[in-house]
Amino acid sequence: MKKKLLSVLLVAAMVATMFVGCGSSNGSASNDSGKTEGKDDAKEASEHKIAMITDSGDITDMSFNQTTYEATDKFAKANGVEFQYYKPSDNNDDARITSFENAVADGHDIIVVPGYLFAKMIAEVADDYPDVTIIALDCGEGDFKDAGMDKLPENVCSFTYQEEIAGYMAGYAAVKEGYTKLGFLGGVAVPAVVRYGFGFVQGCNDAAVELDKASEVEVNYVYGGDFKGDPAITAQMDTWYSKGTEVVFACGGGIYTSACEAADKADGKVIGVDVDQSKVIADQYGKDGLCITSAMKGLAATVDSTLTDVFAGKWSDYAGKIENLGIVSGDDPSANYVQLPTETWSMKEFTVDDYKELVKKLYDGDIKVNNDIENMPKTEIKVNQFDNIL
Repeated sequence: MKKKLLSVLLVAAMVATMFVGCGSSNGSASNDSGKTEGKDDAKEASEHKIAMITDSGDITDMSFNQTTYEATDKFAKANGVEFQYYKPSDNNDDARITSFENAVADGHDIIVVPGYLFAKMIAEVADDYPDVTIIALDCGEGDFKDAGMDKLPENVCSFTYQEEIAGYMAGYAAVKEGYTKLGFLGGVAVPAVVRYGFGFVQGCNDAAVELDKASEVEVNYVYGGDFKGDPAITAQMDTWYSKGTEVVFACGGGIYTSACEAADKADGKVIGVDVDQSKVIADQYGKDGLCITSAMKGLAATVDSTLTDVFAGKWSDYAGKIENLGIVSGDDPSANYVQLPTETWSMKEFTVDDYKELVKKLYDGDIKVNNDIENMPKTEIKVNQFDNIL
């Protein structure tokens, strides 16, 4: 979809817009942050406008979209930059492209997009809008190749995460805490979700072997087929909990609601994903301790550090690159891009000190987590794989 003439007109409009300070798009939800008065760099900051486009979810999903939105909004407010988010009218490439073009028409020259679904949009628009900086989260090399891109243009960067390590930590911690009947509920079986799941299984297995309880530990494993809750998914979770499952790793945007509804009825537990979901789950279901931990990746840290560098004139450090983020410190777990939350730690048998020791072993290479997403890891524990629910 080559729109060279439209591109020229839109870029011209964008430049004009930045000088008159206008900008809202027909039909798009927005949250303009305004500008901070009195900052020495206010004039420089006002030369940029940031937009975020949501994927199939929205900014209240308690997970990927919401975290990206909140991190971008926080940066914009702290730096006196105008910010707006766009929710596509439908879950397809054309709708995402339209949202991108609306954002550019409204004068936004830095656009943040979360999720693999944006690969095809980026393939369509990046070359046509070379002056627009695109920051993608969780778009991997395979996603771009599927979209027909062998190399990223200089105006695009993307970040992926070593979810298998975060999943490993969560599974290891849960078994060390004393849980023996566990479950993994993935959203859609995309690479990031599979890495979380296979890492979780490996962590459960290693902890069980260390405790000499491999024969006692069992994991149910399924993909819901969607990134939101559904009555059919909830029914499957009801069945799991009623048959003895103690804790389920709910991995896939809003799909956590199905696991939580079932856990709440059965006095079971869940493990959150992407961000620390313990508080939002406690508030939503009125029950502290429903979420025992969360397998997290540093979405907010990635957004903040990248935007900071962009505004410092360091885009060349990112241009055309895909960076895979994981453990960068063996001494400070909070500095890593994959981690468990320590500020809301509630586990008793597996302590924060135990967690720090685990992180050190992962950093030093004493523990290696397989990131193969083609084959279920070989284990000494029992893994029951179910067909997709939807």
